[in-house]
Amino acid sequence: MRSYSLISLLKQFRPRRLRTRILLAVVLLSVPPLIILGAISVNISKDTIVHNHLDNNEHNLKTASEVADLLFRNVINMHRLILANDQLREELKASAEQDGHVLDIRTANRLQNMVVRNLIDTRHIDSICLFDRGYHSVCYGSVDANAGIYADEPSRSMIGQTDWYKRAAAAGGKEVFFSYNVLQSSTSRNPSDSFSSVKLLRDPTNFRPIGLLVINLKSTIFEQAMNDEEDSGFIVLDTTGYVTRSVYAQNASISGLINWDDNETAVLRNLHEHGYLTVGYRNSTTDWTFLHVVKASVLLQDSNRITTVTMLIAAFIALVAILLSLFVSGSITRPLLQLKKMMVDWSKGSGTSVQETSFEEDEVGAIGETFRKISSENKLLNERLIHSQLKEREAELRTLQAQIKPHFLYNTLDSIYWMAILQNNADIAKMTVALSESFKISLNKGKETIPVFRELEHIEHYMTIQNLRYKSRFRYIVDVDQELMSLEILKLILQPLVENAIYHGLEPKIGEGTIRLTGTMEDGTAIFTVEDDGVGMADTSVTEKGYGLTNVKERIMLYYGHRSSLQVSSELGRGTTVEIRFRPNEIREV
Repeated sequence: MRSYSLISLLKQFRPRRLRTRILLAVVLLSVPPLIILGAISVNISKDTIVHNHLDNNEHNLKTASEVADLLFRNVINMHRLILANDQLREELKASAEQDGHVLDIRTANRLQNMVVRNLIDTRHIDSICLFDRGYHSVCYGSVDANAGIYADEPSRSMIGQTDWYKRAAAAGGKEVFFSYNVLQSSTSRNPSDSFSSVKLLRDPTNFRPIGLLVINLKSTIFEQAMNDEEDSGFIVLDTTGYVTRSVYAQNASISGLINWDDNETAVLRNLHEHGYLTVGYRNSTTDWTFLHVVKASVLLQDSNRITTVTMLIAAFIALVAILLSLFVSGSITRPLLQLKKMMVDWSKGSGTSVQETSFEEDEVGAIGETFRKISSENKLLNERLIHSQLKEREAELRTLQAQIKPHFLYNTLDSIYWMAILQNNADIAKMTVALSESFKISLNKGKETIPVFRELEHIEHYMTIQNLRYKSRFRYIVDVDQELMSLEILKLILQPLVENAIYHGLEPKIGEGTIRLTGTMEDGTAIFTVEDDGVGMADTSVTEKGYGLTNVKERIMLYYGHRSSLQVSSELGRGTTVEIRFRPNEIREV
C-alpha cells in the first residue's frame, strides 16, 4: 500500500512536457555519476586500466581470430572448389595415369579462371600451385609465380620426403596450414612474407591421391587485425611443434626479444621479464596463438595524471551537461513535433506537408525520411499496379488475336510446302516447314509457358529461316544445361534475344557471325545468355528505346517479379551480350 502511494506521488510530480522530462533525466543521469566517478577514480584507475586492457585486447584478438577464420575458410573453400572442378580433376588423373602427360597451359588457365570466378578478394593470395602425382605443377599468382625451390626436376622428386608433405598426407585430405611457405626454404623460424595451406587431393570415386594443392598466403592478411602503436605489437605464433615459429610479427623490436628455439611458455616468460604485458588467443582453424604485446610502463604512464584531471573533468562535464541538456532536449522534441504534424496530415489525405517538411540527418530525421519515402512508394506502387493490370490485359488481348484462325495459316503453309516440293525447290520447302513449326510453337495451344527444349526448337526453326535468307551467314551454338531442358518458362523470351542479335549485331556485320546461347541454374535462379560477335554498340542505353528487349524485360518482370533482370553489355566492334535472370518457381498463375 505504501509503495502504491509513493508511485502515485511520483506521477503527480512528473512533468507533463517531454522536453522537461528529458532535461531532468539528463541532469539526474549525468551529474551524480560524474561526482561518484571523480571520488573513486583515484583508487581504482590503475587496476581499471590494466583490467580493461586485458579484456579489450582479448576481445580484439578473438575478433582478429574470427576474421582470420573467415579468410582461412575462404582458402579451404577454394581448395574444395578446385577439387570439385571436373576438368582439373580429370587432368590430374590423366597426368597420373598416362606416362609422360604433365599439366600444361590449359590447366593453368582453368586454375586462373577458377580463382578469378570464385575468389572475390585475391589481394592476400601470393600464389596457388597445383601438383600432379609426379609433382609437376602449374601456378597462379604473381608474374613469376612457380613452384619455388621445387620448380626444377631434381628438387621436385624431394617433395614426397618433406615434413610438410607427410603432414598433408597424414591429414587424409583435410587442409593443413603451415607457418611458413612450403615452396621456399623452411630453415628460418623468423617471420616470413608468406605461409602455406596444403591439401592432398583425392579422387572422390576411389579416394586415391591424384595431386597436391598449395595455396600461399601473404602474411599481410593479419594487418587488418592490428594497431600501429609504437610500443605494442601483434604477433602470430605457431606453437604446434617442438619449437616456436613466428608466422607474423608487427613490431620488429618486440620480435627481436623472442628466442624462437623456446617453447610457448618460455617465450611468454621472457616477454614478461622485459616488462611486457601479453594477451593470447588460440585460433581454432590453425591452432596458432594470436598474441598482443604492450609495454606495461607505457600502458600505465597516464594513471598518475588521472587522479588530478578526473576531478576537474567531472566538475566541468557536470556544468556542460546541464547546459547541453537544455539545447538537446529542444533539438529532440522539435523534429518529433514536425513528424507528428506530418503523420496527422498524411492520415487526413493531405500530402503537401509530407513533401515540404525537412528533417535533420539524425534518428528522428531518418524516421521522417523513411515515412516520406514509404508514402511516395505507396503512391508509386498504386500506379505500377494499375500499369501492370493494363499490361496483363494487353498481353491477353495479343494472345487472343494471335490465335485467330490458325488452321487457315497452317493449311496455307502446307500448300506452299507441297507446291515447292512439286517444283523441286528445296529451300522454299525447308523455309516453309521451319515457318510452320515456328508458328505452332509460338502459339503453344494458347499456353503462356513452354518447356525450354521447345523454346530452343523455336529458335532452331528461326535460324533455319534466317540462314536460308542470308546464305548461311550465321552460326548458332547452344550450350544449355540438361536439367533446364524440361523446365517450364515464359514463352518467347529467348527467341527475341536471338532475333535482336541478328538484326542489330550480325546483319550489319560484313561476313559470317556467331550467336551463342547458354543456360545454367545457380541457386534456384535460371540464367540465360545470348552472345554475338557482331558490330556491338558504344551506348547500351539505346536498347531501352527498342521494342524487342523492352518487351522481354517487361514480361519477365511481370511474371517473375522484381528479382528478375535483363542486362545488356556491349563493346563497339566486338559484339553484344544479353543476360536474363529469373527464378522459375516464382512464376505466378495467369
